[in-house]
Amino acid sequence: MDGWPGGGGGWGPADAVLLGLGVAAAGALLHPRLRGLPAWRATVTPLASIIGSGFLVIAPLLAAIAGPWAPAAMLVLVLFAYAIGAVIRFNIRHVEPLVEARRAPAVLLRVEDLGDVALGLAYVVSVAFYVRLLGSFALAPLDPAPAWAERSLTTAVLAAIGATGLLRGLRGLEWLELWAVSLKLAVIAALLAGLAWHDARAALALPAAPATDPVHLARTLAGALLVTQGFETSRYLGGAYDAATRVRTMRRAQLIAGAIYVVFVALATPLTAGLDTTDETAVIAVAARVAPVLPAMLVLAALMSQFSAAVADTLGAGGLLHEALRRRVPERAVYGAVTAAGIVLVWTADVFAIIALASRAFALYYALQCISALLAARARGMGAGVQAGFAAMAVLLALVVAFAEPAH
Repeated sequence: MDGWPGGGGGWGPADAVLLGLGVAAAGALLHPRLRGLPAWRATVTPLASIIGSGFLVIAPLLAAIAGPWAPAAMLVLVLFAYAIGAVIRFNIRHVEPLVEARRAPAVLLRVEDLGDVALGLAYVVSVAFYVRLLGSFALAPLDPAPAWAERSLTTAVLAAIGATGLLRGLRGLEWLELWAVSLKLAVIAALLAGLAWHDARAALALPAAPATDPVHLARTLAGALLVTQGFETSRYLGGAYDAATRVRTMRRAQLIAGAIYVVFVALATPLTAGLDTTDETAVIAVAARVAPVLPAMLVLAALMSQFSAAVADTLGAGGLLHEALRRRVPERAVYGAVTAAGIVLVWTADVFAIIALASRAFALYYALQCISALLAARARGMGAGVQAGFAAMAVLLALVVAFAEPAH
C-alpha cells in the first residue's frame, strides 16, 4: 500500500501535534471524573458500538459505492439509522413496560423473542467482521499480506476467544472495552484534525463516479447499513439505567456518531482518489497522505477496538442465543458455537461480503423491532399515522434484508 507506513517522508512537527492531540484526548476520555458520570457511561456504550469497525472501512466503502457523492451517501445512512433509532427509543418507552407488566399481546412477545434471535445471529456475523478486520490491519505492513495469513490469524484469534468462553467465560476480558473505546475515540480526534488541516492546504480532487445504475447503488448502500449499527445496545442496558436515561443517551450517541461519520467521510473522500477502495485497509493509505504518524495510530486503535468489539459481540450473541434456546444449551457452549460460525465465515467470505451479510442480519432485527413498535402502538390505541410509519419502516428494512449486496 503506497504510503505505508509514513507517506513518503519523515516525521515532522505536524506528527508531534497530532500525537499530542491523541494523547490529550485519551487522557480526557479516561479521566476518572468523566468515567464516573452515569450519563457519560450510558452514552459511551452505544457510541462505541456505532463508531466501531465501520469507521475504519466507511470512507473506502462509500468511495467505491458513490464516488464523489460519498458524503451524501453517508448522510443518507446516518438519517436512516436515526429513524431506526427512533423506533428503538419508542420500544424502550412503550414495549418494555408492556412486557414487564405482562400486558403485552402474545404476538408481541413472540416478535420480541424472534428479534432476540435475529440480533444474536447478527452479532455472530459481526464478530467475524471485527476479527477479519483485525487480521487485515495487523498484517497491513506486509503489503500485500497473503489471504491465507490473514484468515489464519483471524482463525487463531476467534479460536482463542471461543476457548476462553468455553473454559472460563468472557467476563475477565471486559476491562479491555473501556481502554479500547477511549483509545479509538482519541485516534479519531487526531485523524479528523489532521484531515481538516490537510484538506485546507491541499489541492483536492474527488474520486471518479462509479458506473452504476440507481438500483445497484441503493442495494450496495443498503449493504453498508452495518457501519451505523450499535445504537440498539441501549435497549439492553435496562439493568443499569432507567428508560429516560437510555432514550436520552442513545439519541445523543447517534447524533455524535452521525456528525463524526459525515465529517470524516467529507474530509477523507478527496484522499480516496487513486486508491484501491476495495481494500479494507485503504484508510491507512488515506491517513498516510496526511501525516506519517497517523497510520501507526490507526493500526493500534484498530487492533484494540476490533478485539474488544469481537469480545463484546461474542458476549452479546452468546447471551441472546442462550436465552433464545431457553437455557437448554450451556452458555459457554454457545460462545464456542458463535466463534466456530465466525471462523466458517472468515474462510468463505471477504470483508465486504461479511459487511453486507451483517447489514441484512441487523436489518432483520430492526424490521422485527418495527413490528414490535407497530403492535405496541396498536395495543395502546395510538393513531393510524404512527402505525403507518412503523409499518413503512418495517417494509424498508425488509427490502434491505432481501436486496442488500456487497460493494463489489
